[in-house]
Amino acid sequence: MKITLKREKVYCGNLVLINAQYPIKCMDNGNLTTVDSYFPNVLLRSEAASALQKILSKIMAGKEIVPVSGYRSMKEQIAIYQNSLRDNGEAFTNQFVALPGHSEHQTGLAIDLGQNQKKIDFIRPNFPYEGICGDFRKVTPDFGFVERYPKEKETITGIAHEPWHFRYVGYPHSRIMVEHSLTLEEYVNFIKSYREDDRLLYSQEQNTAIEVYYVPALKSETTIIIPEQSAYQISGNNVDGFIITIRRKVNGQI
Repeated sequence: MKITLKREKVYCGNLVLINAQYPIKCMDNGNLTTVDSYFPNVLLRSEAASALQKILSKIMAGKEIVPVSGYRSMKEQIAIYQNSLRDNGEAFTNQFVALPGHSEHQTGLAIDLGQNQKKIDFIRPNFPYEGICGDFRKVTPDFGFVERYPKEKETITGIAHEPWHFRYVGYPHSRIMVEHSLTLEEYVNFIKSYREDDRLLYSQEQNTAIEVYYVPALKSETTIIIPEQSAYQISGNNVDGFIITIRRKVNGQI
């Protein structure tokens, strides 16, 4: 099966890299939906919201974990950035608040979470590594989420350590990133070593092969060949190409 992608599709998908160097260029945020009925203004793309709800249900979080900030419009990100400059100063803001147009929150794929308590800091909510929050971290990679800004990776991400900020990238990418201790910046480069004729084979599912590889985007259109009767996902990396994920049934063990 042939799939033809226009160049602008490089900027769309679950694996887009958004940071100070690579701004948001895709204006399609998918179907935004509420992640918790008690917090109707906190939205995510439907796929990410569904995955988050499954995580919270699995660990029986109840009301111990609350969504603090999800999707933000450009107007909202500008207001948050300007308010932080006014209230916290430039040094703090540069560490913890992305420039408008460069925030993952504007994709609908990122969520800030907080431990439920009387007072929750909107910019830096408390989300420790133990208790129910620790339980959350243990299972997130199985549902497509990663802690986006880990400790000791600040020089790579350009953002201070944010234990409350989680990004939906989809499975198995989340699991691969965690197993290799990779940020999204590192993962985008890591996957480039796997091409159509030398794919990354990853699977923890019996009788299912999951293959991941990179296809560089051509100047106008890029054609990708997908095996018949295979489930697949294609995401741009927001840099220079596409990350292809193929799931197909195989006979016997992988």
